[in-house]
Amino acid sequence: MSEYALEVKNLSMHYDTLDGNVDAVKNISFNVKSGESFGLVGESGCGKTSVAMTLLQLQPENSVITDGSIKVDGKELIGLSENELRKIRWDSISIVFQGAMNAWNPVIKIGEQIREAMREHNPESSKKDNIEKINELFRMVGLDESISERFPHELSGGMKQRAVIALALSCDPKIIIADEPTTALDVVIQDQILNEIKKVQELLGLSLIYISHDIAVIAEMTDKIAVMYAGSIVEIGPTKSVFESPKHSYTRALLDSTPSIHGEKKKLSSLDGEPPSLINEINGCSFSPRCPSPTSGCRDQTVEMGLVQVGEDHFADKCCSECV
Repeated sequence: MSEYALEVKNLSMHYDTLDGNVDAVKNISFNVKSGESFGLVGESGCGKTSVAMTLLQLQPENSVITDGSIKVDGKELIGLSENELRKIRWDSISIVFQGAMNAWNPVIKIGEQIREAMREHNPESSKKDNIEKINELFRMVGLDESISERFPHELSGGMKQRAVIALALSCDPKIIIADEPTTALDVVIQDQILNEIKKVQELLGLSLIYISHDIAVIAEMTDKIAVMYAGSIVEIGPTKSVFESPKHSYTRALLDSTPSIHGEKKKLSSLDGEPPSLINEINGCSFSPRCPSPTSGCRDQTVEMGLVQVGEDHFADKCCSECV
């Protein structure tokens, strides 16, 4: 039995478009232990959600997985049929999607929508057992049992998001992917949702993959972090190590753009430019056009990129690790 709840190795995926192939996920590798919190952070468009959808194989029809392996509890998911994948989704690995406002059928009560998922995966469970479990899940995420009998339009944004978390937990998965779960919520509700997710994870011993563009939230939520840029992981390691000693220029730029409540006040830095197009092949360091302090080696398109070890269980892109 593997010590990892999730093992991802050399995963690559692209979207077929009229303009060419969009390489959204490029040679991604990481592992998540049982009970561990793992974070994916980066700008919008860097490939975070594409990774999440690929793990569950819920990506659009124009996507193609070209290489790699995805193992959940040692079971390979690449190559499984849709019927086989349906038995794994929600039972072993589930997701809290972005935008809870759009996650519910507006004409069906919340409780019935959750029971539908439970009936699909556990047809032998009685209605009474399912209702009792839903009530337990609602209490766990800070909702009243009466929410089951309400329609989605009767709930606030924060209540809908908590209900989505309950839905993701309804079939007892071992891994939860939380993809920007606090999008469009005010900061007070965001904090409450994050606390609920942490509480549920610790209570149930779940593995958590938390996806966000907010590096401060990732710091609070995770044990290990991977920084993504242009479809690739450019730095990965223990969250504390990455924050205290970032080795990639992009990681340092993200940290410099984030306010801190500790230490002296300082002016925040912005990152100029835009991420590169993922249609065209990128040679050399993909971050070099935006790097605040590029070297001649960064701009050398013949330089081979790849992660190298820069500390204990801490890896960064070869180009930037040599510039530090």
